[in-house]
Amino acid sequence: MKQFTYYAPTEIIFGWGRLAEIGTLAARYGTRALVVTGHSSPAGAALYARVVDYLAKAGVEAARFDGVIPNPTTDVVSAGARAAKDFGADLVIGLGGGSSMDTAKAIAVEASHPGTAWDYLHYTAGPTAKTLPIIAVGTTAGTGSQTTPCAVITNPATKDKSAIWHPNIFPKIALVDPELTLSMPKNVSAQTGFDAFCHNFEAYISVNSNRLTDTLALGALRHIARALPEVLADGGNLEARSRMAWADTVGGMVIASAGVTLPHGLGMQIGGHCPQVSHGQSLAVFYPEFTRYTWRYAPEKFAALGRILNPALKTADDQEAALGSCEALDGFLKAIGLWIDFKSLGVSKEDIRAIADCGQVLGDYKNNPRIAGIPEMYEMLMRCYKR
Repeated sequence: MKQFTYYAPTEIIFGWGRLAEIGTLAARYGTRALVVTGHSSPAGAALYARVVDYLAKAGVEAARFDGVIPNPTTDVVSAGARAAKDFGADLVIGLGGGSSMDTAKAIAVEASHPGTAWDYLHYTAGPTAKTLPIIAVGTTAGTGSQTTPCAVITNPATKDKSAIWHPNIFPKIALVDPELTLSMPKNVSAQTGFDAFCHNFEAYISVNSNRLTDTLALGALRHIARALPEVLADGGNLEARSRMAWADTVGGMVIASAGVTLPHGLGMQIGGHCPQVSHGQSLAVFYPEFTRYTWRYAPEKFAALGRILNPALKTADDQEAALGSCEALDGFLKAIGLWIDFKSLGVSKEDIRAIADCGQVLGDYKNNPRIAGIPEMYEMLMRCYKR
């Protein structure tokens, strides 16, 4: 067994109804909380009201920043940081999907440091311990942001989507209440659920994987293979929602240690250049080409995936099962409604050229068992233009 280090400092509060504990949990870290959310909807407004009530009962005053958008930008983060400073926030609560949690992390940095959050990206020294405490409360099941040291943000001026990656932005607490995912629309359940799949699978095949992350990721993949189709068939399936919430949480834990690979590096560029494409869509559109490009370089692990997605492969040898994983993955995408192409997503061939040219800006591609150059990335992306 190779040497490895695993660091996961986030306290995980998991289970139905545990949102009621947020007040006492937040009171450990401060008395003035900025709650970071997306724009109001009836369900979102009701949820925010519940959170404010729980906080107030614990003596924590709350203010709301509801400017979060999909693919959050530096402008959004700066507006949130100003709100945190004006309110005198001493902790930040991200309430919503991955965009809300990532924005909350970036706000916690910018509100407590000189400059902007963009000054503290993954290739810098990163934010210090002055970062405001963060509590992450997810309402989707896919991004894993509640257990990662990562905040993904986009600079719209340069069409650059990048990330802060530093231990100082691990949430202090991840409050994972599967009940909060019941209101997710079917398409959001599919897209975020596939993101959770990708987190776990990419951590599993990463060159930085280890025995612990392998064990966690494989268990999560088994949950997703069963639970995601069940959730899409019946959004009120409580057991399936719980399984997805857990697999999502594990996905964050394993990528915090092993990282992600080629699809996420390119997926970030797709989102940066074409913000109308959700993160889950950016992964789904590329995965059929990625599996066919990579399977031969990690046959045992792709074989494990093949056997999870297609029980008929359980008696096949590793080589056959690994090859079969490609078609099994195609079938899974079709089953969850994510058999898509760039043309249908409004991504032009010119966009694809620009995306490929930025394909090595982030280092995720180096974690892949087979490292792709820019020409190979371009060829794979172009094959995703129309299916």
